[in-house]
Amino acid sequence: MENKVMNIGQNSIMNNFVKTDDILKDMCGIIESSQKAAYQAVNTTLVQRNWMIGYRIAEEEFGGEERSEYGLEVIKKLSKDLTNRYGKGYDRSNFYHCLRFYKNFPEIVDTMCRQSGNLLSWSHYRALLQVEDKAARDWYEKEAAEQTWSVRTLQRNISSQYYYRMLKTQKQELVESEMKELTAPYQNDKLNCVRERFSVNNVL
Repeated sequence: MENKVMNIGQNSIMNNFVKTDDILKDMCGIIESSQKAAYQAVNTTLVQRNWMIGYRIAEEEFGGEERSEYGLEVIKKLSKDLTNRYGKGYDRSNFYHCLRFYKNFPEIVDTMCRQSGNLLSWSHYRALLQVEDKAARDWYEKEAAEQTWSVRTLQRNISSQYYYRMLKTQKQELVESEMKELTAPYQNDKLNCVRERFSVNNVL
């Protein structure tokens, strides 16, 4: 499983480089491609790590209850020990996010492979965890990956019940057009959005 995940999205910037007569343009392309590749690699590892954290917690003796007395004690102790060792970011609520992530996306490896270069970030998955309806959650996940929605676009679409409005309407293109117009500002400056997602103090 590990090798399958770690090989996702590793497109070489050397293989994709095309020299032009404009050295500044070429330099910008090299730098931006390397930044994108670096952030993508971090994202892949971060999503994998949080899924594995959820998996490991779930493997403990929880007696079938996510918040059983034993489970609460395990997570409480983990939070204390890991915070002492690694600093903030390992509070109990974050561990429950990881546990829910594992339970709601049990086939995350296959999901990431299907997404190929358009991998969702951990912030995307945090937003998706708000959606209780599995059909809606799967749809939002697919659309966010294929349409390269920013986290703010995804959050806005979840909050506005975009999935259900698309199901009910006979004119989906109009609903989609309205959505794109309203979320256009959220789609700008995606690289800065990526940087924010990987803040050291917000890794869970």
